[in-house]
Amino acid sequence: MARKVAANRHARLLAVAELLSPSLNGPSSHRLAKIIEAGALDSEVAIPAQSSVSEEDLAWLAGGFASLSQERLSFWTTELENLTRRGVRIVDSAEEEYPTNLRMIHNRPPFLMVRGTLAGDDDRAVAVVGTRKPTPRGRDAAYEIARELANRHVTVVSGLAEGIDTAAHSGALSTGGRTIAVFGTGIDVVYPPRNRALAEAIARSGACVSQFWPSLRGTRWTFPVRNLVTSGLSLGTVVVEAGETSGSRLQARAALSHGKRVFLLDQLVRTQPWARDILKRPGAIAVDCVDQILSEIEMDLATDIAVVV
Repeated sequence: MARKVAANRHARLLAVAELLSPSLNGPSSHRLAKIIEAGALDSEVAIPAQSSVSEEDLAWLAGGFASLSQERLSFWTTELENLTRRGVRIVDSAEEEYPTNLRMIHNRPPFLMVRGTLAGDDDRAVAVVGTRKPTPRGRDAAYEIARELANRHVTVVSGLAEGIDTAAHSGALSTGGRTIAVFGTGIDVVYPPRNRALAEAIARSGACVSQFWPSLRGTRWTFPVRNLVTSGLSLGTVVVEAGETSGSRLQARAALSHGKRVFLLDQLVRTQPWARDILKRPGAIAVDCVDQILSEIEMDLATDIAVVV
């Protein structure tokens, strides 16, 4: 019964999201996340009196529910059953399983489609990212950094792209560690296709996640949006190698805007002017070993615990 209720709830979410945030991106997506966290998804429009959701938000949601068709609700009910058979489930931002780190950023998505498992230990996560065309030195560095992090019980987050991302996922898997792949496509579309076997291995020991519609193919805008989630899932981002126009540079900026750490390898700082510019900003640190990364995130974790206490 609980599973059926969850399926009906998620069918409503996906059907109303089609109307209110068809790209699952930008202010409408973030607004939807905030509204469903207030409990509106369960009651449709009855939001608790003490909620921070505004009357304008309530009216926006009510308009979406008023426009829902039974046809689309039925479609998403069936599609959720199909996704379940393919090993995919929905985790929305009101659910306990939604990753804690991601919940803390202002531009979090309203839901993730997940193949694999999300775990409480993923709160201790670091993103390792970089160019799709690394040098052999950069590829080796990404592999070893991810391997060492995984050996220290840190979940490695990356974007499944060729180059640095592939090396990072592979490094974490090589030691039996956890890794999360954040898709810049829908959960049913593995990109690049040559990483299909890698994605299957990641799902077995960690998770593949996407904030997009299941069959969406990657576009010029979906991969930068993916970087926001990659940053959000992590305590900090390690940039191994990246040029001036790299998406990893954008992720470094996103991480700083999220209040996260950005770790720039010394070699990157020496060779890239953009890295030297970012290094001037609070939260950006040049590193040459995993111990430096761990020292910083452990300090942040200790600070967070102290604040909670």
